Amino acid sequence: MDKLKRVLSGRDAEEPSGLPEVIDATSLGWGTRVKGFIACFAIGCLCSILGSCLLWIPKKGLVLFAVFYTLGNIASIGSTMFLMGPMKQLKRMFEPTRLIATIVMLWRKAGLALLFCILQFFAMAWYSISFIPYARDAVKKCVSVCLS
Repeated sequence: MDKLKRVLSGRDAEEPSGLPEVIDATSLGWGTRVKGFIACFAIGCLCSILGSCLLWIPKKGLVLFAVFYTLGNIASIGSTMFLMGPMKQLKRMFEPTRLIATIVMLWRKAGLALLFCILQFFAMAWYSISFIPYARDAVKKCVSVCLS
C-alpha cells in the first residue's frame, strides 16, 4: 500500500534506499540511550584524564597524550549522539541557543590548535635566530619599522 501511495504521489522515481528501514530497525529505547550516553561519556572522560596524566612520561608521553586525549574528546562528543541521534544532533547544533557553544567548541579544537602551531613556529624562529649575532636586534628593528 505504501508503494502505491509513493507511485501515485510521484515520489517513486527511483528505488527506495532502505535507509528508513535501517533507522527504524536500529532505534534504541530512551533508557538504552541514556545508558549509552553515560558509558560513552565516562569512557571519554577517563581517556582524557589518562592522556593528561601520560603527558608527563618521558619520550612517549606527548604521543600518548595526543592519542588518549583525542580519543577522549571524540568519545565525549560522540556520547551526545546517543541522546538524539547523529543527524538530528548535527542539524540542531547550529540553532541559536547552541550556536555560541558550537562555535567555541569548533574554535577551541581547530582554532586554538592552529594558533598554538603558529606561536610555536614563531618561538622556534626566535630561538633559532638567537644563535646569529645581532639577528634579534635586526628583526626587532624590522618589525618596529613595519608597525609604525
